[in-house]
Amino acid sequence: MTTLVFGHKSPDTDSTGSPIIWSWYLNEVKGVAAQPALLGEPNTEAAFMLTHWGLDKPQIISDVAEGAPVVIVDTNNPAELPASINAADIQGIIDHHKLVGGLETKGPIDITVRPLACTATIMIDLMGDDAAKMPKEIKGAALTCILSDTLEFRSPTTTDHDKAVAESLAADLGLNITDFAAEMFAAKSDVSAFSDAELIRMDSKEYEVGGTKFRVSVLETTAPEIPLGRKDSLMETFKTVAAEDGVDEVLLFVVDILKEEATLLVPNELVKGVAEKSFGATVSGDTVVLPGVMSRKKQIIPNLAV
Repeated sequence: MTTLVFGHKSPDTDSTGSPIIWSWYLNEVKGVAAQPALLGEPNTEAAFMLTHWGLDKPQIISDVAEGAPVVIVDTNNPAELPASINAADIQGIIDHHKLVGGLETKGPIDITVRPLACTATIMIDLMGDDAAKMPKEIKGAALTCILSDTLEFRSPTTTDHDKAVAESLAADLGLNITDFAAEMFAAKSDVSAFSDAELIRMDSKEYEVGGTKFRVSVLETTAPEIPLGRKDSLMETFKTVAAEDGVDEVLLFVVDILKEEATLLVPNELVKGVAEKSFGATVSGDTVVLPGVMSRKKQIIPNLAV
């Protein structure tokens, strides 16, 4: 039976590339039949990765069958996984996020959760000497994942090891990291084809803080003026998205990759209070700039307060 490898809903570059990388390893090195899958359409940067490296877009699935063998990557949060995940046969987890709890397995499994910036970095470590066997397109996917999750080493989640692995991959591929990252971020910044609701959900996760359920959305871009130019309609759409997704409020952070700052949209008093209590910000309008804030995982989520 083929093992499905997938990451979280609203797949970003790491949750698109890592299933491809690990499926290659299982198939080609471990002799285990495996297939990558996605839990939604990849974002524009992930789509760029697939096109640039000539990779097929993985199948998109909405749920998993009972007893189906699966490997979960880039998350361990049941809220970000198929509804029937605990009925599947979870065979492994490879992740770099905090443990959430709630997953159930049929027996003992391999779990690797490491404090690195990117799942792809962990995978290369797990492969050991076999990582050298990766073909160009798999190395390219790994490099793209690392540069995406580290925002070309700007994110505070970046470790020296992530950077060293990325630089080694770039050398193997004959790529200039700065030039390639600029192409990636340009693709990520091209959001003109997406509706407001799609933009809000593109890179978002649900978190509960003090009894309030939030959809915490991040748009990483080198052209913040594009989404901020739509701020009025985006904030209007917050209400629709919150109602449809069963949350109390949407928090949307537009991260300026080059200036290394985030702009939080502030549609109401609740979000104003969140900005002031969480980040010590002074809010005077419907947006507030948060200098140095780049990472949802390390800077936004741990500080959220209501």
